[in-house]
Amino acid sequence: MTSSPPVLDALVIGAGPAGIGSALALAAVDGLTFGVLERGRIGQTFLDWPARQSFLTPSFTGNGFGATDLNAIHPETSPAFSLGTDYPTGSQYAKYLRSVVKHFRIPVMDEAEVEVVQQHVDGFEVFSARGPVLARSLVWAGGEFAHPLSPRIPGAALTVHSSSTEAWEERPGELVVIGGYESGIDIACHHVAAGATVTVVDDDHPWDAQTGSDPSFRLAPRSRMRLSDAMATGRLRLVDARAVRVKPAGEGFTVRLSDGLSLPSTAPPIAATGFGPGLGPVGHLFAARPDGWPELDEDDQSTVVPGVFLSGPAIRHGGLKFCFVYKFRQRFAHIAGVIGERAGKDTGALEAWRDAGMLTDDLSCCGVECAC
Repeated sequence: MTSSPPVLDALVIGAGPAGIGSALALAAVDGLTFGVLERGRIGQTFLDWPARQSFLTPSFTGNGFGATDLNAIHPETSPAFSLGTDYPTGSQYAKYLRSVVKHFRIPVMDEAEVEVVQQHVDGFEVFSARGPVLARSLVWAGGEFAHPLSPRIPGAALTVHSSSTEAWEERPGELVVIGGYESGIDIACHHVAAGATVTVVDDDHPWDAQTGSDPSFRLAPRSRMRLSDAMATGRLRLVDARAVRVKPAGEGFTVRLSDGLSLPSTAPPIAATGFGPGLGPVGHLFAARPDGWPELDEDDQSTVVPGVFLSGPAIRHGGLKFCFVYKFRQRFAHIAGVIGERAGKDTGALEAWRDAGMLTDDLSCCGVECAC
């Protein structure tokens, strides 16, 4: 006679900052059973980052004075302290995540890519490369990096996405970057510094000062400083137009713009056009908003399948975007609290996260603007 497999109270899928952060919050709920599945190694997304790419948000150890490191995923940790740097690279941040997992003894099963997720009488059955797991609640924290978006134009297949290692390799001559938000300006400045002549095209012209103070909608100060330096070389041009076609031209490429202008690009143009929500095998468990992002209730839970939660940069509530670590970490303890209460557990220890400024229940406070 075979025994039934144990049923976890919660299963987290993904061992990046959203997944490990969610697991740390779950660990604070006394008696809750949980685990983490990761497709590769801990912090795999950051290990996959191009070597020259680094964080946009700075790390600084202000934890003891009510200002938790912006890139920390637990109130008692700081990447600035453990790594000795303020703008971590992907490999450095993966090291931080591994150290947090080791210190807090978070149960992570690596090399366990999730292939299928099904609803089950006990909640959910998750089939991974290392076998099935049953759980009453799921937290999807797979991230967006595996879901790069290409521009929806003819010839898009000729472009290289900014998240690829190839996009960061030296590209002498003329280069066109499609998309002018953070990733576009980041990679444009990188290639200008390496000697290329770069044109960035975006009809939203995000390099212009935007209204509001939310960093999700305007370039960060560091990006603006780099942009100013790159512009001073005379080898960076910003064009307020939309790319409408990419096609081969001799030994290079041509990018046609909405204003009729055609731009030459010696190497394949770079598409800095962002990422999708990256829901993978749980996509069928979420409804979509009109803008294509997952529709969530006030607990970051699917509106169509109770018990499935979203953690990470794909969280959207109205016009709010939780696309930075310091934003989406505000929801780790909230999700853990909801799961813990449903399991009949004591969630009082999560108040320590609130005291550290890492627990937000009231989403209305997230849209506050700076006066100056």
